[in-house]
Amino acid sequence: MSRKFRFGVQLSRARSGEDWIEKARKIEDLGFSTLLMPDHFDNQFAPLTALAAAAATTSSLRVGGLVLDNDFRHPLVLAKELATLDVLSNGRLEIGLGAGWMIADYEQSGIAYESAGMRIARLQEAVSIIKSCLSGEPFSFSGQHYHISSHQGTPKPVQSPHPPVMLAGGSRRVLSRSPRGKRIS
Repeated sequence: MSRKFRFGVQLSRARSGEDWIEKARKIEDLGFSTLLMPDHFDNQFAPLTALAAAAATTSSLRVGGLVLDNDFRHPLVLAKELATLDVLSNGRLEIGLGAGWMIADYEQSGIAYESAGMRIARLQEAVSIIKSCLSGEPFSFSGQHYHISSHQGTPKPVQSPHPPVMLAGGSRRVLSRSPRGKRIS
């Protein structure tokens, strides 16, 4: 399978809503394929809302998080937001997920900054939940960190089986996994 090389832009803020929309349109007009946003509590727009605005005012620009911190949103809630964004953008969503790393975000929000092993274990469960939710089929999940009972994932995303998912991280545990979740030798 041949994959074409693409270019994206990471953007997190603008002077106003109008400026944000102008930037998204300019990024698309310049030929970039994707507008990506980080997920922090510092001086930036909220990623899912800003990405929805960018998608609504462009026609081909893909949008996504680089990356969304798993600890900031319950995976079922995030899956619903992502599926909705994929539907509203007509299938232009790219999902980026991570276990979280920026201690200042945790300190500002009062969310406990637990060990990397704990954050990665939650991320692993969250990925399973998000993919199950995006399938549009009923599912239940019972893990160490999350429990979901008889949920019907709606809306079903435009992209099938789901939007592309990128997992980001720098630890040995994250980097030693292949795209299919198997250890890389």
